Amino acid sequence: MSDRWEPAAFKTRIDEVLHRFVAQEADQFAAIDPLLGPVADQLEAAVADGKRLRAAFCYWGWRAVGQPDSDSLVRAAASMELVHAAAVVHDDLIDDSPLRHGRPTAHVALRGTVRRRPRADAAARSLAMLVGDLLMALAGQLFATSGLPAAYLARARPLWAVMARELIAGECLEILRTGVGPDTEASLKVIRYKTAKYTVEQPLLIGGALAGAGERLREGYSAYGLPLGEAFQLRDDLLGLFGDPERTGKASTDDVRGHRPTALLAETWRLAGDNDRVRLRTLLGRRGQDADALDMVREVMRRLKAPDRIEELISARVEEALGALHELDVPAHAADALTSLARTAANRLS
Repeated sequence: MSDRWEPAAFKTRIDEVLHRFVAQEADQFAAIDPLLGPVADQLEAAVADGKRLRAAFCYWGWRAVGQPDSDSLVRAAASMELVHAAAVVHDDLIDDSPLRHGRPTAHVALRGTVRRRPRADAAARSLAMLVGDLLMALAGQLFATSGLPAAYLARARPLWAVMARELIAGECLEILRTGVGPDTEASLKVIRYKTAKYTVEQPLLIGGALAGAGERLREGYSAYGLPLGEAFQLRDDLLGLFGDPERTGKASTDDVRGHRPTALLAETWRLAGDNDRVRLRTLLGRRGQDADALDMVREVMRRLKAPDRIEELISARVEEALGALHELDVPAHAADALTSLARTAANRLS
């Protein structure tokens, strides 16, 4: 691979690693008993799609230290996508989301497997939970068998515990804050731990640790990665409610129906007067959200200019991230790639 950042070529490399590795693991899993076939299918479905941003940040965390392109590093970087796949399966289960990438989520897809069994819905949810657990285990296996020297892997291994701790803390905080009074700072904390850190900061730090990055560079990775990861999730919140479901592949009712503690909802509440708050209380967290109710929420948000406020938060964080990047002493091709990745993460349409 050349020093010039080619996202499509990189995605192809990551896809090849993921699809081959997970297909082999799924075959071995299904070979235990024919009943396990549908569960094995969900392992492969979990890695079928994705922009592979987390792998890209890990890769450039390595390259920015001055290390060359490496197939072994690409395998290690691909493990970040398995962490993401595990988190997505668990997150969809927690949020009871019906769609991901335009297809049924794991717990929905597995209902057909257990439809004639007692408590079929609970059984399908349990199977999905175990799919997520296995994907996380496979992430560690792919990382450990990437082919990188043991000394390199040992430098990065402690960061895996940090990544898992912070990711699960973020998920727990989202659950604990769901339905609680909206608070923008609290919502940003959820974003930081649930998404920002494992999307940008931790993959960068892991790539840097593998490459032997010094303390100053690691600090720079965090200064770039944290605000950019927050911008990524703030964009996701906007797309979740105002994006085209045909492009996002997700149901647009999820955040409103679940009364999730998003910054978008928190800013809407902060800007709302008494009448709008009364109206929002009747709409948020309501089961069976119809299109009219969703349009009402959007109308309130637009009138209060809450989406504009989130755009401001995104822009400020991207500017902060790029400012931190410009302070780093990294090769020009790495700076160019990380600048391009920042734009991709914050300005995507799906």
